[in-house]
Amino acid sequence: MLTALQTCPRHLLVCEKSSFLQERSRHSAHVETHYYNYCVSICLPECRLLPEKVKNIIDDFGSYYLVKNLPVNEFLTQEFNDRFLKKGLFYALSYNTRIDQDNVAAVLPTGKLILSVNKDTYEEMGLQGKPSLYSGKKAIRYIVTIDLSDSSMSPDGKKFQRVKWALTEKKPLALDFLVSWDPLDNSEQPSIQSYYSKYVVKECRFQVNSNVSRDLLCPVLKSDELHGKEGTSCSASEVFEWLGAISNEINCEYFNEPKLSQWVSIMVHGFADSPVSWRETEHGYFKGGENLYSFVIFNNEDYWLQMAVGTYDGCPP
Repeated sequence: MLTALQTCPRHLLVCEKSSFLQERSRHSAHVETHYYNYCVSICLPECRLLPEKVKNIIDDFGSYYLVKNLPVNEFLTQEFNDRFLKKGLFYALSYNTRIDQDNVAAVLPTGKLILSVNKDTYEEMGLQGKPSLYSGKKAIRYIVTIDLSDSSMSPDGKKFQRVKWALTEKKPLALDFLVSWDPLDNSEQPSIQSYYSKYVVKECRFQVNSNVSRDLLCPVLKSDELHGKEGTSCSASEVFEWLGAISNEINCEYFNEPKLSQWVSIMVHGFADSPVSWRETEHGYFKGGENLYSFVIFNNEDYWLQMAVGTYDGCPP
């Protein structure tokens, strides 16, 4: 028993160094393919007031929506495809569903519907899927992926008819969904509220909290020293640990005297119960559901990217 308590769950932290000025920098791809996030933390050393540009960006985040008891088959209609999938980036994630126990669903901005379901639901649906990577030798959980934008999903196609029958008659699924939509242009577009008017829809605003930590000694970081240098600078993994500590208001006595910090950080936390982490990489919970990344950005436009996942995850891209 004691041995089990002393054993920490496996976790993985991937760190890389690059520059926003490099043509092959992958920062945009890493951000755009980590689809489901619930918290963004910004750390600005040597700064007592939020810069106006940062404040304006936060104020421009807009809204997201909670749609209650929405049938999954609503995502199959041609009208949904025409209004949302073809005209922007649509995000939907089932709300208050546990990835290790409940049926979970998500619509990716790529137009794919991901269903992570238990064995009973999978067998009742009768759709083709694959065992979860984390369900053990005897599969108790399955992943079903449906490309809603594929030509085989046209309303007169056999595949569409089978999927519709499975999710409408054979095993209807209705869940609460968090929904967001980013249209490709600024022309007049249908709103989430009007489109789902026959369901209960709640508009949600992002909560913004600001905290000034006085007399906080920040790590010394050098953009060209990803692994740090003893007595001189901290490594990427050390600053990642430090950022996690201060975000939880834990006092870290790492440094004896003040140092001028020429960096900022952005940490993005993914939903613990999302069926995917990056792209379509399966995500599981196990004991924590870790699923996050951060950028440490230097004044010369170099950056460190840190990606962290837990036991039931593949290696970040």
